[in-house]
Amino acid sequence: MTYGELDLAMETGAAKSFLAHVNWPEEYPYQPDVAFSIARSDTHIAILYHVRCLDLRAVALEDNGAVWEDSCCEFFVKDNTDGTYYNFEMNCIGTLLASKRKSREDAVFFTGEQLSRIIRHSTLERKARELNGKIFGWSVAMCIPMDLIGIDPESLPESIQANFYKCADKSAHPHFISWNRIDTTSPDFHRPEFFGELNF
Repeated sequence: MTYGELDLAMETGAAKSFLAHVNWPEEYPYQPDVAFSIARSDTHIAILYHVRCLDLRAVALEDNGAVWEDSCCEFFVKDNTDGTYYNFEMNCIGTLLASKRKSREDAVFFTGEQLSRIIRHSTLERKARELNGKIFGWSVAMCIPMDLIGIDPESLPESIQANFYKCADKSAHPHFISWNRIDTTSPDFHRPEFFGELNF
């Protein structure tokens, strides 16, 4: 599926929301405009982000690298079977980090074969860049096979716990915004206790 086909399908068939929570406003007050859509097929969960934001940083070119330091969109979801969670973090040019975790420190990163099963799209050309002080608009999408996150497509749960994020730790205007509010003293997306509910 091309990006255009996915974008059109998500426009009419997906649930839509925004990343509205600036969780640490005193230290990181900047709030870019980020809308996202989420939908499922028989086999995949698809997430599409539309971003309007100051700065554009894409330094991580290798998968499972430090994408969170770049202009980055993220999806974290609990595994209903064992209490762990998965994090999918993709920078603005499509470089992806994915792992299964018990905590921030206790992680098993996805293999190249697992990563290759995740469909990714970006509206930006895949090249390194670091541009500051201007407004940029871009979109990224990831389509994740359900079996990679502990979901049996033939026996869907009623709901799952998840959160959506936008960050850019090393941009000129660092920010840490989320769909569901995070109540911690400092930035920390690895907090499943603050995930929200997604109903199938």
